[in-house]
Amino acid sequence: MEIKFTKEQYEDLVKVVYMGSWMINSFRTDDEIKKYEDLEQHILSYSKDFGLQKSIEYDSSLAKFFPTREFEEGEVNQYIDEYDDYNFWDELIHRLARRDFVKKYGEGKIKKMSIEELFKKEDPFIEKYEREVDDYGIERLEIKDENP
Repeated sequence: MEIKFTKEQYEDLVKVVYMGSWMINSFRTDDEIKKYEDLEQHILSYSKDFGLQKSIEYDSSLAKFFPTREFEEGEVNQYIDEYDDYNFWDELIHRLARRDFVKKYGEGKIKKMSIEELFKKEDPFIEKYEREVDDYGIERLEIKDENP
């Protein structure tokens, strides 16, 4: 099978593959998922054919392709930052809401709730933290000192 790309399509593919690989492997140290790293390397190996030497460089000592600093600091970094920012607030809101929800109802009662009841009873906790984050960000969030 052969797939043909325009230069612009290939550049977009490189960005998507880079961001996907980053999402999967950026936080890993010894447990990198090799099949995704290998796929990224395969896609990047065509960069010279598309004239993308300013975006992708080959390190012969490591026998690997790497995005250049210019590439990483460009559009993909903006998308990664936007994703991280959104994900941070969403996770914070939902984890705090779930904590308070469990405190109020207990795991046992929650496990017995229908999905409709669960959503109906948990939603006020989510809305509370959404308002808090929208109005104040992290300004009013504090860790209580357990030993006053």
